[in-house]
Amino acid sequence: MPFQLAAALVFALLVTGCGTPGAPLPPSLNLPDTVDDLAAIRTGDQVALTWKMPRKNTDKLLLKGAIPVRICRKEGNGSCVPVPANLLLAPSAAGSFTETLPQNLATGAPRSLSYFVELVNRNGRSAGLSNAAVVLAGEAPPSVSGLTANVIKAGVVLRWNPAPQESILTPVRLHRKLLTPPAAKPKSEQGPMAPPPEPVEQSLLVEPDGQASQNDRALDKNIRFGETYEYRAQRVARVTVGEHTLELAGPLSAPVRVETLDVFPPAVPTGLAAVATLGEAGTETAIDLSWQPVPDTDLAGYAVYRCEGDAAWQRISPAQPIVPPGFHDASVLPGHTYRYAVSSIDQAGHESARSIETEETVPNP
Repeated sequence: MPFQLAAALVFALLVTGCGTPGAPLPPSLNLPDTVDDLAAIRTGDQVALTWKMPRKNTDKLLLKGAIPVRICRKEGNGSCVPVPANLLLAPSAAGSFTETLPQNLATGAPRSLSYFVELVNRNGRSAGLSNAAVVLAGEAPPSVSGLTANVIKAGVVLRWNPAPQESILTPVRLHRKLLTPPAAKPKSEQGPMAPPPEPVEQSLLVEPDGQASQNDRALDKNIRFGETYEYRAQRVARVTVGEHTLELAGPLSAPVRVETLDVFPPAVPTGLAAVATLGEAGTETAIDLSWQPVPDTDLAGYAVYRCEGDAAWQRISPAQPIVPPGFHDASVLPGHTYRYAVSSIDQAGHESARSIETEETVPNP
């Protein structure tokens, strides 16, 4: 190739090559990304919204400064009506908003009510509405009154006033909050086999049985003795909208607190039986006792009592509770009749009532 032609080609490539500036990019509109995790909960006549503010705009650039937030709600298939809310939130902030429903949405039959949030730029433009957060409009169930809590050995018994006649078959949700701060456990109680820490908040849905005249009580079995709990209750109506079942919850009741002190003795032992053996030369004369194990989880052991004739009852087992459900009484004499009873003792030292007595006579040689 002649030198002059090669030089011309190189020059042409330099002029039209990749280094030539392209067309300028359009300026960013700085539209905040849309919210996709909006959630709504209705309690009584109030609706609480929560969501997470985005970090970036639709151009994947970090947002700067506070972002105006608009809220609207749509009843059924109607138009989205703006909700008065003057919100300015920072990027990545946790968003929240609560409104009291207007009278027309807090009465009548249950029906769907959808909420949306919209994030706008400084020019009032947005990338669109968030996901829909759906609750139920309509009249909420009546409030729960007269809530009480009492501790028994099986757990906490909760009672409340009977519901109005039209709300008899409405479920009741009990909200429980642990008020006692969790204590630090020693290393010996830590590890993969240690019981998990108790959740601070839990809920229990009490379903009507369809036969009781009122749905007005419940037993919370999942308590731990030595803790303090707070309970609140609300009636809950459930309505199917399309393919989804939504809940319409009434207002929360006044709270009630209870301290779960363990003042209850373990169960009384049952099935006490006695068998006498008359020892031959070089063997022991004795009465062997056995009974059914007590299933209490905090059981420490048992105490064994004996009496003869009209004499007073005496504890014949050691001062410390015996662990196995059985006892060997070697302090007996041939021809004598003895009565026995057994009690159970828990880790806190509470002792049950004595079992049903049993009687055994040691035969004469």
